[in-house]
Amino acid sequence: MNQPLAYVHPGAKIAKNVVIEPFTTIHNNVTIGEGTWIGSNVTIMEGARIGKNCNIFPGSVISAVPQDLKYNDEDTLTIIGNNVTIRECVTINRGTTDKMKTVVGDNCLIMAYCHIAHDCIVGNNCIFSNNSTLAGHITIGDYVILAGMTAIHQFCSIGSHAFVTGGSLVRKDVPPFVKAGREPLSYVGINSVGLRRRGYETEKIREIQDIYRILYQKNYNNTQAAGIIEAEMEATTERDEILQFIKNSHRGIMKGYFKSN
Repeated sequence: MNQPLAYVHPGAKIAKNVVIEPFTTIHNNVTIGEGTWIGSNVTIMEGARIGKNCNIFPGSVISAVPQDLKYNDEDTLTIIGNNVTIRECVTINRGTTDKMKTVVGDNCLIMAYCHIAHDCIVGNNCIFSNNSTLAGHITIGDYVILAGMTAIHQFCSIGSHAFVTGGSLVRKDVPPFVKAGREPLSYVGINSVGLRRRGYETEKIREIQDIYRILYQKNYNNTQAAGIIEAEMEATTERDEILQFIKNSHRGIMKGYFKSN
């Protein structure tokens, strides 16, 4: 470790080949895995569990207490996976008694000035562009991309492989595999570019498109559409994931785009 001007609490568990730059502070009850680089002026507070080969850039604050008046100094965690890049001035708060943890999965890129609040669960391979903000209790699936300055309401969910355009206000749940944009946030198509990059075949993408045509373009309500999808579409992993997401949605899913006169 290289820490001539850093402070590392004796109770922190730091792998031998972690690099810690000057003016960084690491509190008690912190674990940092092998190969991780901690830039200068980073603060890592109690309850942080940081994986291997991560890069945390200057000014970030990891595992600060939740910005929640109900929090009463419970012993909660912030769990960061492996190969995660956290850019300048990102803030990630630890959990409350709701989930007892905030989680960021493996291989994520969290760009500068993003905020991830308490009890958020973020999947693997996600990209959050600059200034994206997650309120508390949000669930994000794998391979989700948030373009810059996206703001997400507490308790919302975003399904895997979804893409949310820049400057969006997310007030409802965003289903898997879709692009979301405009104001109010609406379904604007399938994230076909992202799916192709991840190896989805054209036939599979068309299958997903057919499901969302029923949901968003046939003038059914969500319950009717889900029943038709289940009855008429072949059972596949993607179909079942979409149906389960709709069934589990507590805030309701976003609407289809409607162009007013």
